Amino acid sequence: MSAKPIPISPRNNALDASSLSSQSSSLPLWDRLSKWASENKAIVYTIAGVAVVVTGAGVIYYRSGSQTSDSESISEEKKRISKKERRKAKKEKEKDQTQPDFRTTPDEREQATDFEDRKEYASTLKAAGNKAYGDKSYNDAIGLYGKAILCKPDPIFYSNRAACYNALGDWDKVVEDTSAALALDNEYVKALNRRANAYEHLERYSEALLDYTASCIIDEFRNTQSSNSVERLLKKVAEAKGKAILDGKEKKLPSPTFVTNYLQSFRPRPRPEGLDENAELDEESGKGQLRAGLVAMEKRTGDGYDAASAAFDKALELRDLGEHEAFAYNMRGTFRSVELQPSLTQSYIKRASMHLELGNRDGAAEDFEKAMAQKQDDPDIYYHRAQLHFILAEFPEAAKDYQKSIDLDKDFIFSHIQLGVTQYKMGSIASSMATFRRCIKNFDRTPDVYNYYGELLLDQQKYAEAIEKFETAIEMEKQTKPLGMNVLPLINKALALFQSKQDFQEAEKLCQKALIIDPECDIAVATMAQLLLQQGKVTDALKYFERAAELSRTEGEIVNALSYAEATRTQLEVQEKYPKLRDKLQGQGMGGQIGGQAMRSP
Repeated sequence: MSAKPIPISPRNNALDASSLSSQSSSLPLWDRLSKWASENKAIVYTIAGVAVVVTGAGVIYYRSGSQTSDSESISEEKKRISKKERRKAKKEKEKDQTQPDFRTTPDEREQATDFEDRKEYASTLKAAGNKAYGDKSYNDAIGLYGKAILCKPDPIFYSNRAACYNALGDWDKVVEDTSAALALDNEYVKALNRRANAYEHLERYSEALLDYTASCIIDEFRNTQSSNSVERLLKKVAEAKGKAILDGKEKKLPSPTFVTNYLQSFRPRPRPEGLDENAELDEESGKGQLRAGLVAMEKRTGDGYDAASAAFDKALELRDLGEHEAFAYNMRGTFRSVELQPSLTQSYIKRASMHLELGNRDGAAEDFEKAMAQKQDDPDIYYHRAQLHFILAEFPEAAKDYQKSIDLDKDFIFSHIQLGVTQYKMGSIASSMATFRRCIKNFDRTPDVYNYYGELLLDQQKYAEAIEKFETAIEMEKQTKPLGMNVLPLINKALALFQSKQDFQEAEKLCQKALIIDPECDIAVATMAQLLLQQGKVTDALKYFERAAELSRTEGEIVNALSYAEATRTQLEVQEKYPKLRDKLQGQGMGGQIGGQAMRSP
């Protein structure tokens, strides 16, 4: 049978009975109407009625029987005449029968044509359905709600029937009925939540996320359970997409900014003997390529790091490295070096850093112990172990290790900087500020001091002082590293201008400048995305969040970036699907904060 809507005559408000003529007239009316309804869902969802035609003149029901049109008219006339009598009889009957058995519905109720009768009867059916649901007689409740729907299509009836299917675990039916409810009332929160739950069970996570997000906006984020569901689904969607990104990810170096900052976390050391500039080496030999890689690294540019990586690979392919084989593996970041030369503590430190980035705390701690067993007075070991403690928010232990690193080598600026930051995290603001003032006095030509000091001032909302420090760092970076400038001071100044003056235009310019210098700086990309999102430029923000996910290195970073991307994408979909919610969203000041915590800065 065709599912297209039944044509309605503007003159005759009667339903075209031909659509039902194929059904056996011996079937009970409810059964025939129910079967017809299931085969004509277009009417259920678009006309909001089943076996009902809604027109300006009222609602016309199809009745059972094979009378001609004349006999039908006579019958209708008799019904109109006897309406008062029937109402009176019905009230008398209800006095004697407080709980009718709706599993065997009386014919006169089935054939009721008065709108108020049908409305009242539908409510009674709903009440009986509620009782059956409370008694966990879900199939009985489904039937009662279905009859109520035939009397009066109502979103509550569909949603209640969906609750029965939910209890039975029939998720497709839940989606079907909640969709019908939402076709009648697209801001029906309970139906949205029920459909979202069904979508989640069907592993249709993106659709579930959309429904839960719409529900949160309509309910103004008052429902904690719905908000938590958004968070959970954001993670599920992001994890699924993140896995696909990781599986297809090619071997590639991080951004020059990241590589530079990582390399300078180690104290500079002279080249191994035999790899210095004056050594006579064949450039196409293993040792020659190893030295070429070291020379390329000193440029501190993206091209330089790429050239260095290629040179280290080639050096290991050519072999003939002699006593420098372990060093070559160390420079490439392949940890066979610890087997070849256990005394090369930097390899243990690098492997510990890798464990830490992958969330393997025990592996990192074990490698630091092995490094200390080889060389207990290596200040780099204490500095990087302090980083482990810092990331794990073990600030007292971090401060001890940073201080030990300083005691072993007071000329390494980053131990001092990180000690000051750690003191700040511990709540020792005065000690932290004093540490940074000493740093500025003793390392006044180092831009990193001003950049990190500016970050702490920014956190205290001392905007003018923070901006001054960032500008000093920027000028020093330009003078000392014109080809490999650290872009972090540019990004920090952008954030300071945004927070202090809401100067989006200048903040965007600074982020764009940072991306020109280092197009693959994930911090610059993520900051740009947040700035755009705060301005309501959701489509542009989404592109940057997706780019941030592409640039991320670990699964955790990818999932975090994709969570922002999916929350932003969902905001766009909600605004497109529910135009009325766009103004409500802006009125609530949510900006880009779809998904509650998911859209807040980490």
